[in-house]
Amino acid sequence: MAIQWFPGHMTKTKKLIKENLKKMDMVIEIVDARAPLASRNPLLDQLTAGKPRLVLLNKSDLADPGVTEQWLRFFENGNEIHALAVNSKSNKSLKAVPSECRKLCKGKKWINRRPVKAMIVGIPNVGKSTVINTLAGRIKAKAANQPGVTKDMQRVPISRELQIFDTPGLLWHKFDDQIVGMKLASLGSIRDSILHLDDIAFSCVTYLSGEYLDRMVKRYKLNLEDPEEVPAPHVIIEEIGKNRGFLQAGGSIDYERAAILLLKELRDGILGRITLEKPDDPLRYWPVIAPLETKIPEG
Repeated sequence: MAIQWFPGHMTKTKKLIKENLKKMDMVIEIVDARAPLASRNPLLDQLTAGKPRLVLLNKSDLADPGVTEQWLRFFENGNEIHALAVNSKSNKSLKAVPSECRKLCKGKKWINRRPVKAMIVGIPNVGKSTVINTLAGRIKAKAANQPGVTKDMQRVPISRELQIFDTPGLLWHKFDDQIVGMKLASLGSIRDSILHLDDIAFSCVTYLSGEYLDRMVKRYKLNLEDPEEVPAPHVIIEEIGKNRGFLQAGGSIDYERAAILLLKELRDGILGRITLEKPDDPLRYWPVIAPLETKIPEG
């Protein structure tokens, strides 16, 4: 399955970041705590190289807390990179952000004369705008629970200590690792309207069967013939459809409706706090699938 997703404004975003980064003191990178590695655009590493960085693992309230601790240790890198687990809708979890930014810029000659200027970056739908609005205590950046809302850079004064410059979400042109694309699609970082959701759900169920099978059994009242044997993904989705009454004319299972339900409940946290990858083995339990490509060539 080929994922076709690279709106034209993302080429503009790449240029926007390049042109404005030299005016910034540091970078705040937002990642999704449920897939911290998959939700990092390698292009951003190239564009922001040399700048102090604060990595915010957002949506940590939806992620497996034990795995989040593993990811925080993974990202911490001495004086150059700090990491925090946050919930973009919680003032309390974001309270440390301004002071962490100042710590990263400690020793600069201007540190006591003006606010830190931080560019905030990330892929679509990781919650950048919501982070900004919560930090600012008011609506300053457009926010929606879908990718591709912010289109231009916006300057947002946060406090006497910090100014943030919001950029549009930047996705890459081609998924060299196709499993990365599946993880992002599972979390809604790519528009559902261009996807075959049943394919995404099948891959996602394969992973969930390995790490969180008990969650699916409890939520969807799955009747497993052998508790010691993990059923095939299509069997699980079929059971979900059957138990929820998702039937087509003639009585066959409506796999698409079952897939939509599963993905929605994963994204909304109804299945519990789930993380789709671990630092020691981010590919574990994910099936090998066809390469994923996006729409617009680099340029």
